[in-house]
Amino acid sequence: MRISIYRLLFLLMLVIQLTSCITTYQTNYLQTQKKITSTYKDTFSYQDYRLKEGDRLYVQVYSTDDKTNILFNGSTNSGSQIMSNSNGSNDNLDLYTYLVQTNGSITFPIVGEIYVKNKTIRETKEIIENAIKPILKINSVDVRMVGRTFSIIGSGKSGRFSFPREKVNIYQALAMAGDLGLYTDRSKIKILRVTEKGNVIKTFDVRNVNIINSEFYYLEPDDIIFLQPLNQQFFRATTFWATLSTVITTVSLGVGIYSLI
Repeated sequence: MRISIYRLLFLLMLVIQLTSCITTYQTNYLQTQKKITSTYKDTFSYQDYRLKEGDRLYVQVYSTDDKTNILFNGSTNSGSQIMSNSNGSNDNLDLYTYLVQTNGSITFPIVGEIYVKNKTIRETKEIIENAIKPILKINSVDVRMVGRTFSIIGSGKSGRFSFPREKVNIYQALAMAGDLGLYTDRSKIKILRVTEKGNVIKTFDVRNVNIINSEFYYLEPDDIIFLQPLNQQFFRATTFWATLSTVITTVSLGVGIYSLI
């Protein structure tokens, strides 16, 4: 008799141990609670992305001369059409984009090679303008990166997404994927980034308000975000009452089995 009761109590304690509630502490963003131990001490402000090997640029040349426009943009109108679809698919996009080669340069019509590696988009714009003006009469040049994407893997949110604007932070990226699921571990979000020194992986707690000071707060092209599930997903208990219901059901089942025996 006592042995059976002890077994029932052991089963009850096991269920309580394995079943825990999902709380707002585990799911809310931008928290300042002291219980969140992860910190990002180095204050970091957004810095413009610097071009690297493999990046693709669309360059639109503005000129009062129609022949110059056709030479660089295909026609007087197609340039603006391509620019409006620079993050999407366009049959003409590849014809007017320039790859940053292994030597750090792009090959531009008439001008030849122009070194742009480690330059910002603004700096690249000025460099290309200065390279063209001695040869042809132009008004200005517009430069944009194209084909910029990031990926999200795990917790049913896997997908590849295009950058909708110049800079995208981690919260905007997660929102594009439909936000994190209830059972995603927000304290262990991993980001894989390719740098000049090789692959870098860092783990972040997106519940912490101080993440805005992190160098990985803003995404870069080809970043991969890895999501991991919470341990509570085993029983899917989201509230205290759900946990209590699970415990009561287990105890009732145990008592029923014991009565039959």
